[in-house]
Amino acid sequence: MTQTKKPVSMKKVILRLLLYFVVLDVCIITLYPYFSMLCTALKSRTEIFSANGTILPIHALWSNFIDIWSRAPMAKYLMNSVLIAGGSTLIAMLCGIPAAYALARMKFKGQTAFLGFVIVSQMFAPVVLLVGIYQVMLSMGLTDSIWGLIFINAAFNQAFTIWLLRGTFMGISADMEQAATIDGCNRVQSMLRVLLPVAAPGIVTTLIFIFINAWNEYTVALCLISTDTLKPLTVGINTFNGYNMIEWQYLFAASIFAIIPVVILFMCIEKNLVSGLASGGVKG
Repeated sequence: MTQTKKPVSMKKVILRLLLYFVVLDVCIITLYPYFSMLCTALKSRTEIFSANGTILPIHALWSNFIDIWSRAPMAKYLMNSVLIAGGSTLIAMLCGIPAAYALARMKFKGQTAFLGFVIVSQMFAPVVLLVGIYQVMLSMGLTDSIWGLIFINAAFNQAFTIWLLRGTFMGISADMEQAATIDGCNRVQSMLRVLLPVAAPGIVTTLIFIFINAWNEYTVALCLISTDTLKPLTVGINTFNGYNMIEWQYLFAASIFAIIPVVILFMCIEKNLVSGLASGGVKG
């Protein structure tokens, strides 16, 4: 006995087409600035300032992406950004995971007040505290140092790390850790061997956000770093933004290089973002 397919109603077709239209518009609005950046990076200076210029380059100059490496120490800027973002992410995770675990699994006096302090600390932007940050870094001799930027970025991402990981840990049943304790694991071992593997998607998500925030940081690095070879990529590309002339083709070419590492990182660990929160369970 064959089943006849139900005809699709016109209302569902219209709603689906409307959904596709909205998604397409959002994608165009989101991606157009990057498309315009790429087109400008492929133009010559004469074409950029031409009165009859077009969005697409008439003669694509791929050499612009090569010239920026000789016109500025781009390799050094890139390495500095990797060190700052990677170091900040590592410190924030090493400090945030134990703190989030304690807030999710332990009860102690002042826990509510501490959580409130964590939330309130997120309300202050780095630019508001810039004078105080500079004075602290000056007293510690870290005003013109990559280590200073690593510590500052780790500190400003600490509250976000604790809050997000605490929610992740609270969403995982404590029975799994209790079972590990019965098998002979202490609290630290149960956290390392049981909780963290199960919480891997949440940890990876937190890691991505911390790395991106540290990679994109600009204001504090601009104020603290004066030596050209110590500047991160976000500050170093200002080399092409001169007082008398802005070399737009080189500025946008360098900006594209600043975007690529974050995109590659996201593509490599994207699968972890959609994986399940639990990889096992406790037999009842």
